[in-house]
Amino acid sequence: MQYALEGIRVLDLSRLLPGPYCSLLLADMGAEVIKVEEPGFGDYIRQIPPMIQGKSYRYLILNRNKKSITLDLKSNEGRGIFLKLVSRSDVVLESFRPGVAKRLRISYDELKTINPRIIYCAISGYGQEGPYRDLPGHDIDYIGYGGALGITGKKGEPPVIPGVQIADIGGGGMLAAISILTAIIARTKTGKGQFVDVSMLDGVVSWLTIHAAEYFGVDKSPERGEMMLSGALASYNIYETKDRKCLTLGILEPWFWEKLCKALQRQDLSRINHLDLAQQPKLFSALRKTFKTKTLREWISILNAADVPCGPVNSIEEVFKDPQVLHRKMIVEAEHPIAGKVKQIGIPIKLSETPGDVRSPAPELGQHTEEILTELVCITRDEIRRLQKAKVV
Repeated sequence: MQYALEGIRVLDLSRLLPGPYCSLLLADMGAEVIKVEEPGFGDYIRQIPPMIQGKSYRYLILNRNKKSITLDLKSNEGRGIFLKLVSRSDVVLESFRPGVAKRLRISYDELKTINPRIIYCAISGYGQEGPYRDLPGHDIDYIGYGGALGITGKKGEPPVIPGVQIADIGGGGMLAAISILTAIIARTKTGKGQFVDVSMLDGVVSWLTIHAAEYFGVDKSPERGEMMLSGALASYNIYETKDRKCLTLGILEPWFWEKLCKALQRQDLSRINHLDLAQQPKLFSALRKTFKTKTLREWISILNAADVPCGPVNSIEEVFKDPQVLHRKMIVEAEHPIAGKVKQIGIPIKLSETPGDVRSPAPELGQHTEEILTELVCITRDEIRRLQKAKVV
């Protein structure tokens, strides 16, 4: 099978979630991703529960289709080996705090002298420049600074922490993958690599496009729970059903509003402009009362038949049993030599000619050290044994 990113080699120095999610997307599409890990410890996520046969399930899901080499980048020999790998690679991915790579003497300025075609992607919370560059942080801090947290929740109540890591995954990992692929395309035109500075704060701010239009256009700051798509409209909201489950209703267009009113046998509501903010208390009262009369499944059946945009608020368990999710192969099972069969998220990028694939399980720490050193760095097995004893690899 031909893979879209076959022939692209990525040296992944990142840990935990943002960087490994980025390299997962690349690895699934055929890139050779080599995790460069600290001897004896490796990626921190290897230690984070839940565990299966002593292996972190989080690590197993995030690091399939990758290889692992252990390398002490603080040692001269370890750095020398890394530089040789850089000379034969396309991408270096790291998630150090700004300045760490320079202290290790593996910054882009140093690596590009060895390989001018190298694409160096650095993921950090606030970027490599600016007044916040040295601040520590996690997802909640980045979405706080970036405004996403402040507009999430109900009117008059404190912000609600999102259930997924927006900055880590969307502002970090996914943005980094897009940036790397863009730089690869640019390299085909210029012949040169470049530095990719991914700021998770930048990524969060870029998600505010709709809200920015209101702020820049009419000088109005969107308020939590008062925006059209986050609580203000009765036609775009969440409702409790008879069986105390929750139904989503996503109606903006007038023709869908007409269909809803007909399906609910409330044609009187169709005469009301469902986008008129002054009418919302009346509409909320009517819809809340109506949706309490039937179960979630009954309403889903009725509204689907009426071509009304709606859906269930699924639990994680329900998501992973959902027929559409299963049909799209978003749940896959892969064999791990120690953990056994490991269920995991499937591949979201669907290509007709060069699709991705789950080719190999997440690697053991340093599993491919000997293979990589012999094939790419031309080090003998006896020399590898010496390096292992010295804890260089």
